[in-house]
Amino acid sequence: MQSLGRVLIIAGSDSGGGAGVQADIKTVTALGGYAATAITAVTVQNTLGVTGVHPIPLAVIEAQARAVLSDIGADAIKTGMLGDAATVELVARLLDQALVPAVIDPVMAAKGGASLLAADAVAALRERLIPRAALLTPNAPEAGALTGLAVETTDDLRRAGDALLAAGARAVLMKGGHVAGDRVVDILMTADGETAFEGERIDSRHTHGTGCTLASACATGLAQGLPLTVAVARAWDYVHEAMLRAPGFGAGHGPLDHGWTLRGRV
Repeated sequence: MQSLGRVLIIAGSDSGGGAGVQADIKTVTALGGYAATAITAVTVQNTLGVTGVHPIPLAVIEAQARAVLSDIGADAIKTGMLGDAATVELVARLLDQALVPAVIDPVMAAKGGASLLAADAVAALRERLIPRAALLTPNAPEAGALTGLAVETTDDLRRAGDALLAAGARAVLMKGGHVAGDRVVDILMTADGETAFEGERIDSRHTHGTGCTLASACATGLAQGLPLTVAVARAWDYVHEAMLRAPGFGAGHGPLDHGWTLRGRV
């Protein structure tokens, strides 16, 4: 019998419900896991963009996480928007004490372009969280910022992935959505080799929260005891279907259909 899988999500809130903690909770639940949270910031946003970011005090972030870990526990931790270097440092300490797999989504910008990570926090993320990542899930711009490499092609993704593995990540899922082409190629890389996940590019403006959703889906699989490649494959399939079934809400970058598993495939 598959474990329920407890996932502690340390990330920011998205008032529009398409990304951030809201997307994370929906994803974990849709895949049969149990979601708990430590909110790092409250954002004011909808499909048209982010108009406000209100950080949560460090002591409150830490108290949320410790309250969950000391009672409910966690089988995996997923991080999203952390905001600044001090929060990155706090999360590194929490990961050292939790001793469960960590899926690190290096959230740096919202879909509409708003910055969600301070410049000085990029170095902290590189130095403190990458070595603690059971799985790191950067898109091409994030991979470029973390490695200093140009990431414009699938081969560039591989080169950046090698650099991130050398920096200490145990596995990296290099996301190719920002790489030009009719097909999207994501590459799961470990010290033992790579697995590619490839599909036709979905022509849609309803892609808000895809990164949060994919990382949370991966974390749920790891929390449930799935092997890494199986967890990523299930996550990739889940996100692909959620994109195809996007409800069409909003006038900008709309959300996915996180709840499609409740209704099954058409």
